[in-house]
Amino acid sequence: MAKNSRQIQRYGQQDLQILKKEPLYSGFFNMVKYAFKHRLYQGGWSDVIEREVFERGHAIAVLLYDPKLDEFVLIEQFRIGALPTSESPWLLEVVAGIIDEGETPENVCRREAAEEAGVTIKKLTKALSYLSSPGGTTERLHIYVGEVDATQAQGVHGLDYEGEDILVHRVDASLANEWIDQGKVDNAATLIALQWFAMNKQNILDNWLNE
Repeated sequence: MAKNSRQIQRYGQQDLQILKKEPLYSGFFNMVKYAFKHRLYQGGWSDVIEREVFERGHAIAVLLYDPKLDEFVLIEQFRIGALPTSESPWLLEVVAGIIDEGETPENVCRREAAEEAGVTIKKLTKALSYLSSPGGTTERLHIYVGEVDATQAQGVHGLDYEGEDILVHRVDASLANEWIDQGKVDNAATLIALQWFAMNKQNILDNWLNE
């Protein structure tokens, strides 16, 4: 696999020169300015390029699923970044959270499921990981699917000191797919998690059955 990938991607980290890394802002998130050069496909090196990069750490997103009821547990919360382009900035999402230093992605999945949806994950399957928007942020998101008891999912959750106000939804799997078609689900992590689940549902259920 690595050999084939290397044949497709001509360059790697050794073909980049970081000339300067300058902190610009440190708050809830961080902003860093990079000055760098990289090799060009037609030979030689690029001019010095400067880019501001949003550094928010890395995160998990976990799609909570009850195989007995064929239901997802999704959440709804306010997102300021959705304000300019969305009919409503209250978004339907999967449970998600930032991976703090010393934590494993699996531990964060279990912690966030309890904090944001009030449920306990029984079994956990890694789906994939992806870069959120590599032109402007270093964030990598790890997607999981977790088995839960959806009958325990209800109410409003979240941490007061983080300003969270999270409403829990139990959603039939077929309805969630309709929401994708209708554009009611329009954030990347939730779309990717639901679509990956649709493609791999039987394998997930088989693996959970054998655990």
